[in-house]
Amino acid sequence: MVTSSADRRRARSERATEVFGKNADAALDALALVDFAWHDCYGESAPSDTVMEDIWEVSDGNLAQFVRAAHLAVIDFRDLRVWADDHRERN
Repeated sequence: MVTSSADRRRARSERATEVFGKNADAALDALALVDFAWHDCYGESAPSDTVMEDIWEVSDGNLAQFVRAAHLAVIDFRDLRVWADDHRERN
């Protein structure tokens, strides 16, 4: 189901606040950029829930790492999956 960017932002807001606190809006802005890039690259409105979960997984609450993961998701989501799986195994 296609959702609006405002709906996606609202749906992601609680987790962003839990993970990044006062920097939640910056994380949500980064994800909005991911959505734009994802649409341009893949013709879909947003990444899958699996890709989104991988971005959150590897962030470790670090906004810079979150942005790196978001960038990698668009460039090569398979590499992000490898990173996220490795991260899960270590934690």
